Amino acid sequence: MTYAEALEKINSRLLFGMKPGLERMERLMERLGNPQKRMKFVHVCGTNGKGSACTLTASVLRESGYPTGLNISPYVMDFRERFQINGEMISKEELARELDEIWPVVERLDREECPVSEFELVTAIALHWFAKKGCDIAVMEVGMGGLMDATNIIPVPEAAAMMSISLDHTAWLGDTVEQIAREKAGIIKDGGRVVLYPEQRPGVREIVESACREHGAQLRVPDLSRLQVLREGIDGTDFQEGGLALHTPFLGAHQVKNAAVVLEIVEILRERGFSIPDKALVEGFAKTFNPARMEILSRRPLCLLDGGHNPGCAQALRDALERFVPGQKTALMGMMADKDSAAALKILGPLFQKVVTVTPENPRSLSAEALAEQAGRFCREALPAESCREALDLALEGLGEEDALIVCGSFYLAGEIRPLLLEKFSGR
Repeated sequence: MTYAEALEKINSRLLFGMKPGLERMERLMERLGNPQKRMKFVHVCGTNGKGSACTLTASVLRESGYPTGLNISPYVMDFRERFQINGEMISKEELARELDEIWPVVERLDREECPVSEFELVTAIALHWFAKKGCDIAVMEVGMGGLMDATNIIPVPEAAAMMSISLDHTAWLGDTVEQIAREKAGIIKDGGRVVLYPEQRPGVREIVESACREHGAQLRVPDLSRLQVLREGIDGTDFQEGGLALHTPFLGAHQVKNAAVVLEIVEILRERGFSIPDKALVEGFAKTFNPARMEILSRRPLCLLDGGHNPGCAQALRDALERFVPGQKTALMGMMADKDSAAALKILGPLFQKVVTVTPENPRSLSAEALAEQAGRFCREALPAESCREALDLALEGLGEEDALIVCGSFYLAGEIRPLLLEKFSGR
């Protein structure tokens, strides 16, 4: 099987959509020899901040010398970003070999009327590959929700983290924060250890505390008073925890809170017998990279790329722009039709002199025309474009060296337009 054929087969499972329940994963993993039982885990859920927490944790473990798997979603540039060991993506040849091995099991389950979805297959590939390569520990990002998410097939993790919880995927998880919190609290297992993001909507903490009591799980909430911010800027944040000076390259005040969660995860891992020197912690934080999460691609003019796609992400982006980007700002934006684009534009739209919209290459995309119509209610000028290249040309018209271009709204857009941005701003 070639890599292209492997991708085609994986994508063919999209036909089965998202189906709640772990029965298919249980049957699939059992027939693969239950590789998830041969390693340890950190499990991370939440509406926002999952990706940052996962990449920070995996980076620290890697710097500590542990063979570390990282399974994230969505990807930005390359499908293989979803499968990483020690910061390296799976090779195309290895991914094809993995699917060669797993596909006959998937076909047997099809014949038994137990069809595996795309996300379930991706999760199975990650777990199978991590075990085969001898990973000591894997950091797993929940795809959606928690209780019925395919990643919840893992045994009791060394640490579970629940990041910032807000409204997203409401058609699947519920239309209140409390309903969503209950679903995400499904990753809490008997006797587990749970870290909760320190600032949550009312009611969330009570739901998590109740779930921890029910499962006899230990709950920790980071004490932000222990963290002293030393410097904040467009390049990230320098802060101190106890006597340890740390730098995170991620932009925004919320990233300090994400880092606080990871510091608690590290403490739990140390208590569980992992040797994580302070030097590895410092270097792991500093070396972390996460594309399209308030990523700076150019300085003059400033070009910032962010794939955040819900109102919580929009608020975090607005906070960062108001603090660190004082000049005139133009947005290039594309969103999915099933996201709350009106809420995102209400938050972000007034910051921009101009919003240029585009339709990302995805069947779930909101049209550029519909997004521009919404944007026009909140900013001076809103223009739809036919393509990413045209959108970039329109966005750059009249943009001065001291101005800023903010590309935002969707990871699908981020993946499509990032090569154009790198080409345009190379060397700036």
